[in-house]
Amino acid sequence: MSKSKSGLTELTEYCDRCDAHTPHEVSITLKTESSKQVNQEFSREPYRATKCVHCGEETLQRMNDA
Repeated sequence: MSKSKSGLTELTEYCDRCDAHTPHEVSITLKTESSKQVNQEFSREPYRATKCVHCGEETLQRMNDA
């Protein structure tokens, strides 16, 4: 069984906005990439979501592009 979002984990990563290594909340989420109504469930892809704890900057990275 897959979940749409796992629990958050905090890691130290580089933040472009802060220009420093800061704590980030990191999670995996499924994102639907197709705008068509037909077969949308087959166009979901995993994304790595990060949020800087200091400034709030959020990023998404497609896992298949990592």
